Amino acid sequence: MHLRFSLLVLTTLPSVLGNGVLPGQIKNLVTFGDSYTDVVQVGDGGTAWPVYASGYAQVSLFPFARSGATCSNNITFRPFPSLFESQLPAYFSATGANPTTHAPGKLNASQTLYTLWLGTNDVGANALLTGSDGKVNLVDVMQCMVNWVKVLYESGARNFLFQNMIPLELTVLYSPNSYPNTFWKAQRNTTEWSVFMSEMVASGNTLTKLMLQALAPSLPDAHIGLFDSHALFTDMHDKPQLYLNGTAPLNVTGAINSCVFQLNGSTSQCTRATGTAKDSFLW
Repeated sequence: MHLRFSLLVLTTLPSVLGNGVLPGQIKNLVTFGDSYTDVVQVGDGGTAWPVYASGYAQVSLFPFARSGATCSNNITFRPFPSLFESQLPAYFSATGANPTTHAPGKLNASQTLYTLWLGTNDVGANALLTGSDGKVNLVDVMQCMVNWVKVLYESGARNFLFQNMIPLELTVLYSPNSYPNTFWKAQRNTTEWSVFMSEMVASGNTLTKLMLQALAPSLPDAHIGLFDSHALFTDMHDKPQLYLNGTAPLNVTGAINSCVFQLNGSTSQCTRATGTAKDSFLW
């Protein structure tokens, strides 16, 4: 598998003048987010990226991401463990860190990297895309995600990696050629959804980048990196031969586990790739 990515470092002034994160310095990886990062409920039965990352880097993994999560259920409600109401409290409980007392807990701050990859559920169906959250807007959601840095910083964290949203308009659910599926069976204009999602993701990613750039100078000794997941997934979609190595024809429009429903139906026809054929699919 060939990997290329873009990483923008939004580091604070004291960190620019001093030393940044050094090779071999990080010993702990703490992950927050949704199904893209959840190591327990892995949708395709594969191995989640934090397991690979921690293994290759030889660091200890502390996984708190959960499938279905949003940033806050007080902003975009979903009956899943959100970042602020579930994942962060679980982290504080497990480590003894405290943003109120500024207690760092059991993890050495200089040796720990904190990552966040959210947004898919916040902007998607039954959330911002379909107007299910009243007066909530994109700025509210993106500010919530950036606040994750501030809260962890107050508990002693210093090294952050913020992962932006992928091109969701390329996924099965939001592509112009989408069909009734597990996540949305009702009538919809798939072209409208795809265009709207493309604009929302682009706007949201720009907002978080600007917010993080504005925040960085107020956090002495912090190191903030912005991983361009959007660029990575766009490249994987456009050049699958550089990333996918399965035994089936390369596929960037279908999914390993695909279920097609009748409109408003409760039953479906499902196909599932197995074995090495799974490595031919982007989704």
